[in-house]
Amino acid sequence: MTEPNDITSQFPCPDDLRAMSLTELQALAERVRTMIVRTVSSNGGHLASNLGTIEMTIALHRVFDFSKDRLLWDVGHQCYAHKILTGRGERFDTLRREGGVGGFPSPDESEYDLFHTGHAGTAISTATGLAQADQMLGRDNRTVAMVGDASIVNGMSLEGLNNASLLKRQFLVVLNDNSMAIDKSRGALAEAMDKLRLTHTYHDIKTSTEKFLRHIPLGSNISDALKHLRSGIKSTLHTPRVFETLGF
Repeated sequence: MTEPNDITSQFPCPDDLRAMSLTELQALAERVRTMIVRTVSSNGGHLASNLGTIEMTIALHRVFDFSKDRLLWDVGHQCYAHKILTGRGERFDTLRREGGVGGFPSPDESEYDLFHTGHAGTAISTATGLAQADQMLGRDNRTVAMVGDASIVNGMSLEGLNNASLLKRQFLVVLNDNSMAIDKSRGALAEAMDKLRLTHTYHDIKTSTEKFLRHIPLGSNISDALKHLRSGIKSTLHTPRVFETLGF
């Protein structure tokens, strides 16, 4: 575990992340995780949804420059790691307290927060509008929407996915699919996501099995035989290509 004094010391800014090694980034993720757990344990807030986005947030801030690129959140309460890395880490222990750091994105706090957002399915449609405007104005900045906690099934999210197909430029939607909202997700899209997770499980098992077989006697022969079963298994488990059909 990271020592408390290290946890509360200054956090790197987004520009610093690009010069950090993978080991340093992993240590940073642990610091951010510990800070979130300690603060939420004391102040209240959204714990699980933020623990699930720490590494993704670090990766996005390493790859993109959100001082000019666009980052939109849906749901807004996933943004704790983002706040810690954009100049609010040293006072993050004031989360949800009067005069302290808010629990949702807030342009009043930072230029990195573009809108006041909660849980309304607005990220993809808003990001699409911003990307379309940037395209018309000839800007080369990039756009990212971080979507999670079942907000993908909001009507505005689906409308945004439909309209985003008209864009002729970079546009990234990160779907943080944890399969749960307040309760188990329901409906046709939720069922499709369940099948997609099953497909990923199949690929993970297949890859691990093939690696293992390479290191045992006659393993290559067994591996070749298994490959003949692959298409049948995939056709059984494979989900309809919902997002690919929409251009993602």
